[in-house]
Amino acid sequence: MDRVFLDRHALVLMEAAIVERLRRDSAATLHPRLVHATLLHDEAGQGELRRIYRDYVDVARRARLPLLLCTPTWRANRERLEEAGIRSDLNHDAVHFLKELRVASDLPESPVFIGGLIGCKNDCYRPEEGLTSDEAESFHAWQLDRLAGAGADFLIAETLPNIGEAVGLARAMASTGVPFVVSFVIDRRGRLLDGTPLAEAVGTVDGAVDPRPLGYMVNCAHPTFLCAATQPPTLFDRLIGFQANASSLDHADLDGASQLQADDIPSWGEEMLALHRRYGVKILGGCCGTGVEHLQYLADRH
Repeated sequence: MDRVFLDRHALVLMEAAIVERLRRDSAATLHPRLVHATLLHDEAGQGELRRIYRDYVDVARRARLPLLLCTPTWRANRERLEEAGIRSDLNHDAVHFLKELRVASDLPESPVFIGGLIGCKNDCYRPEEGLTSDEAESFHAWQLDRLAGAGADFLIAETLPNIGEAVGLARAMASTGVPFVVSFVIDRRGRLLDGTPLAEAVGTVDGAVDPRPLGYMVNCAHPTFLCAATQPPTLFDRLIGFQANASSLDHADLDGASQLQADDIPSWGEEMLALHRRYGVKILGGCCGTGVEHLQYLADRH
């Protein structure tokens, strides 16, 4: 995936929820520290992952739209893998798992691109636990090198709550030579959880790395949280995607909720499509609480 690809396509779909569906709609057991990454080494777990990914591939195929899938490696950093006693190259295995799925489903009119996914070191809803830029660059380089070496089409860091760790992650991603995307989690004022305005965060990262990211995204927030009408217009030169929660509740109300929280799909979908139509946000997908129906709504009405 590169800038030429993004310029060529008006709309690109991205996967909807993976972990949430595994937690609520499958028999899979998630790892306490690695979440769904260890399912790659279990035949039944692979089957559950394959089922969910294929659901999203089918939506994109019917709509003849490109699709971005991300590896189940959000928490598969070196520290957590060593704590779990896993010696195999799980990040490499995750990329190749999606490559095999792509071979079986990729079509010229709906190509599938694989993103090597990484997250912040600590709690994504506690910005005070974020690393400094130097700490982050050192800590995350190991995992990023493995995702890049396995042949991910692009790298993506998601659910970043603070600017320091975002800068360090971006530096580490830039050093791989693979195109990359930085995705923040925001509050309902359109700011990072550490209080940094989104446009300021984008400018800070852009000024700190060479090459710059392909673009920026927001994930794990409701589309209304962006407050798009009050953002500087220049933000939308760099904001290329949004993976949105299904619910407009705050993160504190969603994190660990015992029941699925979701607003109605048409309301969610129209908010998402407004970002696309009015502000040119090209990549649309789902995060917590979303599923096939959410992607299908976008595909049917884009």
